[in-house]
Amino acid sequence: MAALIARLRAVLSLSARRLGPALLAGFALTAGPANAVAPDTVVGDLRGLVEQALAFEHGEGVPRDTGRAADLYCEAARAGSAEAMYSLGWMYANGRGVDRDDGYAATLFEMALTKGHVGAEKARRLVGEYTGVVPDCLLPRASDRGFAARDSWDTQKYLASLPEQKKKMVELITTLAPRFSIEPRLALAIATTESNFNPNATSPKNAMGVMQLIPETASRFNVKDSYDPVQNIKGGLAYLRWLLAYYQGNVALAVAGYNAGEGAVDRYRGVPPYKETQNYVRRILTFFQRHEHPFDARVVGASPALQALKAAGQ
Repeated sequence: MAALIARLRAVLSLSARRLGPALLAGFALTAGPANAVAPDTVVGDLRGLVEQALAFEHGEGVPRDTGRAADLYCEAARAGSAEAMYSLGWMYANGRGVDRDDGYAATLFEMALTKGHVGAEKARRLVGEYTGVVPDCLLPRASDRGFAARDSWDTQKYLASLPEQKKKMVELITTLAPRFSIEPRLALAIATTESNFNPNATSPKNAMGVMQLIPETASRFNVKDSYDPVQNIKGGLAYLRWLLAYYQGNVALAVAGYNAGEGAVDRYRGVPPYKETQNYVRRILTFFQRHEHPFDARVVGASPALQALKAAGQ
């Protein structure tokens, strides 16, 4: 398996190098630098990081240091480089400079695929089931959790990196989210994690459409046709707005509720101990990178479980 992966990487890496800067265009859902900078500067900085990582990975002009290469790839991946996501995925798939972890590799390939990386789809199929678990280096740092991070996100660049059908879904979400007082970045994180912007997606649990609404949730928020993108997205946003109010802006609890239901979150008084839900929350926070979100207290009263936790000082 490792030999097959290594051979495939050699072929795909050569194609990727020929494409050059096209692989680095734009930001995805991951946060960019906190201070606004010119797009050409950002792309140049990312390209430089990736080139440094590549040099350390293969010992080209510098002593070979795969651990340093992994750190540099991770730094560039955090800033939105699809090529860095892809290359770091291969390092985890092969245990090169990091402990081998196919789960991490699958997530990194999925992230690169979301940004339109040409080799990520083939690589993604080699590493097994996608769960959304991410390496620690991609988890949000405390310094990244402020409001400034959203200001450097270039929606147009992100849209330009997507296939036409997905662009339509992203445009819909970006347009509709503010009407429900939802940050577009959070709504996009939910949609890409739920369905990868596929309006026809159906899960084994009969969750449907872009926002993956189960029939009970669709009915609760007056969605008549879950495969109609506008209805589906509005229903998902209405539910997310409700959850944010119910958990008083706590993003982790709100998105855990979106995945597992608010009943499970209340029962465990926090993110439920389900691997799927914990990975789901981790991935959303990696994309959104904020732990609090404004909420409308008029939508619903606070969760009794949350009130009890606050009363207990937890």
